[in-house]
Amino acid sequence: MSTENITGLNLYFAVTDGPALATEQDALDLLGETYGKEIDVIIVPAHRFTPEFYALSSRLAGHFFQKMQNYRVRLVILGDISVHIAASKALRDFVGETNRLGHHLFANDRAELEDRLRRKG
Repeated sequence: MSTENITGLNLYFAVTDGPALATEQDALDLLGETYGKEIDVIIVPAHRFTPEFYALSSRLAGHFFQKMQNYRVRLVILGDISVHIAASKALRDFVGETNRLGHHLFANDRAELEDRLRRKG
């Protein structure tokens, strides 16, 4: 876990080797890690999410994003999810729409993350 400031946003980078994120409670636990730190954006490595997260029919992604929204924290999924996108048109559309709106983001790497944050602020 580490924190940084980019374009005036306080970013929290979740640990890369932490437990799999598979439930709404995991979203709350992740938010709890940032309690009292005035974090604007939580960045989570894509591999930390279980495959069910990427199956939109499980509704886990929606619940996860909603928890973040409720606490006014942006969520960034950082890493290559192309295998999941290739398997699901719905996910491909969801990722595209999420990135188009720009509040929450999917980014393949650190450079893309920083570019998107600078453009959307």
